[in-house]
Amino acid sequence: MKRVLKNSVLISFLLFNGIAYSQELQSLNKPTEAVYELIKKYNLEEVDFDYVKNAIGNGNRNSVSSILIDARPEIKYQRGTIPSSLNIPDTNFEEYYNVLKDVPKDKELIVYCGGYNCTKSPTVAKLLRDKGHKNVKVYSAGEPEWAKKSYLEIDTSVVKVYQENNSAFIVDARPYVKFLQETIPGAISIPDTELDKLIGKFPINKNEKIVIFCGGFSCEKSHIIANKLISLDYKDVTVYAGGLPAWKESGLGTTVNAKVKKEEKTEKKEQFSKNGMKLGVDEGSVDGEWLKKLILEDKVPEFIQIVDVTAPNEFKNGHIKGAINIEAAKLTAEELISKLPKGKTIIFNCTAGGRSIEAWAKLKAKKFDISEIYYLDANISCKGNDCKIDVNEPLE
Repeated sequence: MKRVLKNSVLISFLLFNGIAYSQELQSLNKPTEAVYELIKKYNLEEVDFDYVKNAIGNGNRNSVSSILIDARPEIKYQRGTIPSSLNIPDTNFEEYYNVLKDVPKDKELIVYCGGYNCTKSPTVAKLLRDKGHKNVKVYSAGEPEWAKKSYLEIDTSVVKVYQENNSAFIVDARPYVKFLQETIPGAISIPDTELDKLIGKFPINKNEKIVIFCGGFSCEKSHIIANKLISLDYKDVTVYAGGLPAWKESGLGTTVNAKVKKEEKTEKKEQFSKNGMKLGVDEGSVDGEWLKKLILEDKVPEFIQIVDVTAPNEFKNGHIKGAINIEAAKLTAEELISKLPKGKTIIFNCTAGGRSIEAWAKLKAKKFDISEIYYLDANISCKGNDCKIDVNEPLE
């Protein structure tokens, strides 16, 4: 997880935990027809949770026998990915492919994305094959299944939010002497070698958010503790694999090199857009629960136009009532903006949030007027116009 957020817009995206999924999506136990057709078309081999678990060993990058590729957008990757994964989004494949420049073409690559309804993993697997990689597999259950069964790896920006808000139990797994020399402010010391003796230091509440770090991507200590906690039925365990080195590299204060400054209170954010849409926590987002209520009650205001950015066949299978379909991924920013209805508040949606965020970011990057263009970050499953919507909750 070497890539870092480039600006405050992307940092703001992290204010969702991104691991809530609708009951229907969770109940899927095989790829949807669209995903299956791609797997069949590209003649890809599928692997399961146990196969991936074995492939990543202890979870640190030095222990892996295979390289995991997360095909989701970078912002989804940063807020929670399978340990040791590299990020190659399908929509920015060429830009991100460089992470594999030194990898032998016969090395096993396992590609995954947002679960059984996500086409990004077979798409990226095919692109990797086109680059000459000979041993490419797909883990179709992807991040949703992994998040339910094990722990995720998170980025510096997420840990920074937890640390500032004092909303997670942050653990330094390095030797105590290292902890005394320098650590992340607010962390407590529980060395992996002392785990059995200090296990009582962990919260009694097994739903408490726990973040564990050590000496960087090649350090296995945080993964050892994470695996132990998962075996003890802790539900919300994450590893900050970049650890203290990545924290310092990002210019954040430690117990030695700087006093942590509380960020100045910013002036109160507007609650509604000019047209009257309720704003979400992150820049560019709609308040998902507000919109969900309106959708389910069939009371979406006339000034709002929901734009489903999925492929036409996905839209045909089911979509939010009143939505129109524009497959944003196949359009340039200029083409996309030209197709959007004028005089409306636009809200992009898709099945898992990633493509709607990408559509909004595409327009933002080209500096179009997006003052009334937003995205819904939610997991949505529709049969006809009967939709189940599970909104990703903001970090606390």
